[in-house]
Amino acid sequence: MTNTVEAAWRELVATAGEPSLTNRSPLLEPFAELVRVAHAEPLLRQLYPWTGMWELHFSRCTEFRHTWDISYIGTLGDGRYYVEGPSRSSPRIAETDSAQAAIAMVIDRLPPGCGPAFIGSADELAAHEKARDTR
Repeated sequence: MTNTVEAAWRELVATAGEPSLTNRSPLLEPFAELVRVAHAEPLLRQLYPWTGMWELHFSRCTEFRHTWDISYIGTLGDGRYYVEGPSRSSPRIAETDSAQAAIAMVIDRLPPGCGPAFIGSADELAAHEKARDTR
């Protein structure tokens, strides 16, 4: 695991459940639980975490534009979770009552040879993989 990935996880774990003056959403605690459970999984901890819209995404690279080839998890208003992806156009895979079950679904769908995260963007990763595969 790279220092970049470790630092991203450290920051995410430290701040995921922290309310701000403008953000006191009921999704804070379920999202924080999701982050803690994901961080405990070695296969996911080697990937770069990124978030948005109460969703936890995992990338095979560390810089923007991230990869979209791994399922992601979102929080629902009732404290449940959904698993979708890997892309926004993919259908919802499932909804579940536990962060552990959602994480297990993502792990079951990881691409072969996934991780550790590549230092760079998705385009740089694609070029690296193409060069590697043509040797």
